[in-house]
Amino acid sequence: MAGPVAGSAAAAGLAAFGLLCAGCSTGGTGTRDEGPAATQQVARAAPSSASSTESAKPSPRVNAVMLVKSDPKVSRQLKDDLKPCTGDEYPVDTSYGSLTDGAAADVVVNVMTCGDSVGVGTYTYRQRGDGSYENVFAAEVPAVYGTIDRGDLVVTTQVYGSRDSVAYPSGEDVVTYHWAAGRFTETDRVHNDFNRAVGSGEGDLPAPQTTQN
Repeated sequence: MAGPVAGSAAAAGLAAFGLLCAGCSTGGTGTRDEGPAATQQVARAAPSSASSTESAKPSPRVNAVMLVKSDPKVSRQLKDDLKPCTGDEYPVDTSYGSLTDGAAADVVVNVMTCGDSVGVGTYTYRQRGDGSYENVFAAEVPAVYGTIDRGDLVVTTQVYGSRDSVAYPSGEDVVTYHWAAGRFTETDRVHNDFNRAVGSGEGDLPAPQTTQN
């Protein structure tokens, strides 16, 4: 997993995944509050037992699409692909919770493709004193998804081999970030290798084999 703001390595990974994402995202994206798009089985971290939206802080709802489209840290390609899938429905998940010790709840926005609900970008926003939002974390890589877990940001990225289908990646990287001194710092990284003998049939789930750094 790259640093909090995707660099050249993340851009290269996104370009390599371009054919898949282009085929899936022809419909585009828009606003969805705390709800999965279509059939989200790839690039989705398992939800925490504690609800990501539970917070004692105010949680004003945001227009996630406008937030992403007006964000200078979001790539032009992703903004151009951010269009409705059907009607005014967009494959954008929005979560609210306490991450940065701000006065209001922070916002995590995940942007996905329409066809396969593959995550193509995850962004974390912190409310400023004037009520506007600043991007404090961004990752634009294929099959990425961010969640809020007990005050930490957890970013899961699916890992694909050259022969892997979209439904069955070879593994995943799960990276935990904690907010301190005005920035996110990586505090934990887990890599799961999926058993290739499992998950070969429709409806099967790969069995994880976990290694922790």
